Parts: sequence; structure tokens; C-alpha cells
Amino acid sequence: MPDEDRMEQIKNEDQYEALRDKGMSKEKAARIANSENEAKGGKHKKYEEWTKSELYDKVVEVGIEGRSKMSKDELIDSLRNH
Repeated sequence: MPDEDRMEQIKNEDQYEALRDKGMSKEKAARIANSENEAKGGKHKKYEEWTKSELYDKVVEVGIEGRSKMSKDELIDSLRNH
């Protein structure tokens, strides 16, 4: 039953399953599959080209904690490694 509840919360089930098949954690796969603004195939500019405000907004969307005191470089690192 818990898996059914989880799948009801996933916006893009195909993407979620593909990410899980690649070995991604359930949490990270769900975050990506539920992200409304997720760019695909390198369509967005590199994080280094984003403003700190844009990075902060993305970190909020992803749900990374401890972000309020992060520098731009730390925000980039947290997005790449979370």
C-alpha cells in the first residue's frame, strides 16, 4: 500500500521509474520526476551562469535544507550533489 500512495504523488511516473532503473534513490528520483521546471537534455544554462537568486529558487524547489546561509558556489554544489 505505501508504494501505491507514493506513486499517486509522482507527477511523471515514467521518468521516476527510468531514474530508479539507473540507480537513483527514491527521494531524488521523485524530486526530479515532480519538478515542473526540470530542463532536459542540457537545455538550461550552466549553474555558474545563473544568478544567486535563481540558484536559491531552484534549491527551494528541490527541497535542500540549510540553504539560507549558502554562498553561490555552495548552492551550485548542493544542486549537483543532492
